[in-house]
Amino acid sequence: MLELTQRLGLVDASEIHDHLTLPFELRMRGRLRAKTETGQDVGLFLDRGPVLRDGACLQAESGEVIRIRAADEPVVTAYIEMGLPMARLCYHLGNRHVSLAIGEEITAKDGSRGWVRFPPDHVLEELAERLGATLVHHQAPFDPEPGAYAQAGQGHAHSHGHSHSHSESHSHGHKHDHTHAR
Repeated sequence: MLELTQRLGLVDASEIHDHLTLPFELRMRGRLRAKTETGQDVGLFLDRGPVLRDGACLQAESGEVIRIRAADEPVVTAYIEMGLPMARLCYHLGNRHVSLAIGEEITAKDGSRGWVRFPPDHVLEELAERLGATLVHHQAPFDPEPGAYAQAGQGHAHSHGHSHSHSESHSHGHKHDHTHAR
């Protein structure tokens, strides 16, 4: 079994040994046993936190590089006009604290339209339709936005050969008031 222990940055395609296709739910985990596309057993032994993004590369202790692919899974894609309608849809769905993939497509017929993708959920689907979106239920990769806080501190990797501690306190309170019009 290959033990995948290191996240890599950019990797040349010629360095890729194999691919590991996983749904979003499993790409959130740091510990996992799975099989690559060629049937090789792998184990993930990664730091907690960052979600494995589609296209991310991991390196085994023995040197092999494995590229992650987002699996096709059941999703709902809500298509809507760009601009204010798209902003409203993103705002209201995001206010529900769900993972969302967001994009834009150019079509010869309609020009540009936005889309928001999320796991099937009848409440979110009804909300999206009320905001003017057209829904499509299908199988597709789900690689949602990582969020502003998830991106902080990413983009570099380092290791420490020593231990250290932090004495500063980072606790603070938040108050959230939500009102919802009916």
